[in-house]
Amino acid sequence: MSPVGLGELLAGLPRNQDPNLLVGFDTHDDAAVYKLDDERAIIHTADIITPPVDDPHLFGQIAAANALSDVFAMGGKPLLCLNLIGFPGDKLGADVLHGMVAGALSKITEAGAVLAGGHTTDDDEPKFGLAVTGQVHPDRVWINAGARPGDALILTKPIGSGVLFNANLKGWVSKEALDACIGWITTLNRTAAEVLQAFDVHAATDITGFGLAGHGLEIAEGSDVTLRFDLDAVPLMDEALAMYEKGMSTGVNAVNRQLVEPKWRFERQLPRWHEEMLVDPQTSGPLLVALPAAEADEAVSALREAEIEIARCVGSVEPFDGRSRVVFA
Repeated sequence: MSPVGLGELLAGLPRNQDPNLLVGFDTHDDAAVYKLDDERAIIHTADIITPPVDDPHLFGQIAAANALSDVFAMGGKPLLCLNLIGFPGDKLGADVLHGMVAGALSKITEAGAVLAGGHTTDDDEPKFGLAVTGQVHPDRVWINAGARPGDALILTKPIGSGVLFNANLKGWVSKEALDACIGWITTLNRTAAEVLQAFDVHAATDITGFGLAGHGLEIAEGSDVTLRFDLDAVPLMDEALAMYEKGMSTGVNAVNRQLVEPKWRFERQLPRWHEEMLVDPQTSGPLLVALPAAEADEAVSALREAEIEIARCVGSVEPFDGRSRVVFA
């Protein structure tokens, strides 16, 4: 369901009046945030995916990295995780389930959190995810509604995983490109978030199912600004663009495009297959942050010193031009 449809669904429900609920479903943020006291707030999120790969251990790692990312995107630290599993026990053996959980546990441990249990249900196909509780200072919560004109936009990973996984089902993707893709999406956003906490982050999100354009639109609308992306600066995964040129797509590209098409604009002519990269759904995608332009070079340098070498400034924030929320130039 698109965020617009979800917003319409929730619009008729009574709003929670608890002043300690700092972030709820009024915005399209990555997680909920609840203030405990003047020094502590808890972050709570849940996410679940179907397998993008056949290897159970890798699937568990990807699903865990994807769920944990929501806490990092709020500027927080994960503390506690619960497994959320759908599993066809009559079709797959216990070794597959063990591999999924072991893979997830490796990423949970890497994130500095603990696994405390979970819930498993019978399902026709395997699904895996986490409910994650994290912690953040109430005054240092990152949301997707604070970008300001004059800010720079920084991206911390390349995009393109959606089309690569679909193209791989047809054997179109080289082993090198697929391995690189898996390496990116099993990389936690922990280091990037920790580095960026030293800067004045005005807005943040992680790029997942709605693609770069869709999640950029959420920041733009939430902040009442226009995001301008430099297409040449946006990092792409190896072979991803070639897969779109070859005719591959994903099952949600059309929905994502329908969401953003009335509100985006291109200032250079691109073939439609190239535009599709911007609505490519990501799993465990990059952080997109808006921070003062004066801090951008230092932030990118700090990220690269922390071995996030792909990090780069990919655009800027402008006053809303009255027409387009997201501009690609």
